[in-house]
Amino acid sequence: MPLISVNNRELHYAEQGDGPLAVFIHGYPLDHTLWLEQLSGLADIRRVVAVDLPGYGMSERVTGAPLTMEALADSVAGLIEALEYDQADIIGLSMGGYVALALWEMYPAAFRSLVLANTKSGADSEEGKAGREAQAQSVVAEGREQLAGKLVGALLAPAHDLTAAARLRTMVESTPVETIVASLRGMAARPDRTELLSAISVPTLVVSGEEDGLIPPLDSHEMSTAIPDSEFLVISGAGHLTPIERPDAFTEALRSFWE
Repeated sequence: MPLISVNNRELHYAEQGDGPLAVFIHGYPLDHTLWLEQLSGLADIRRVVAVDLPGYGMSERVTGAPLTMEALADSVAGLIEALEYDQADIIGLSMGGYVALALWEMYPAAFRSLVLANTKSGADSEEGKAGREAQAQSVVAEGREQLAGKLVGALLAPAHDLTAAARLRTMVESTPVETIVASLRGMAARPDRTELLSAISVPTLVVSGEEDGLIPPLDSHEMSTAIPDSEFLVISGAGHLTPIERPDAFTEALRSFWE
């Protein structure tokens, strides 16, 4: 699995296939293994690249400074350039969707298409910001294991498969605490990008999980209606992590969208 220098930082990514580039951006506090089924399942039609964002997975560690969505978007743009592509299909889930919207604002020419999965365009409320800070304080005091347990209950559908919970717990417990804190503070500081939605001019698919308790399908549909000519899909039986809860359905949704 290769490392590449992007903006003076070593980024790790996994890849399969060849042809047009598709870049998959994971959420918080996850890593590239969120997309294992998509790496293998879409390699016949795309060069599928699943990046570990700075501080995550096998990418270079970060300090405690907030990981802003703009800085993460810069890393994704740099990755596309370093791989010698002008454009890519961009797929972002949850925090990865926040990064994708920042990327659109900063580098719209880098997009061939966009998939926004289990994400939203709005900023955090004051209550939401306080909740992120409380989570940062909690993970420093109590560790990643307790956070992983809470996220299994919060992110997955009630009747989730054990393997999805195992994947989630592995990702969370492998993420450095510094990265968790930096990401929480970076997400809390992100601006509202709702007004940006009407300017998205590439083919766009918005994906929601039927049982997503964090960003319900109604909210995702509202975001989709603000994006000109976008497609909207609800994946049944899934919560907030559609790619690992219903991997076949998620993969086929992307295949249909691209084809």
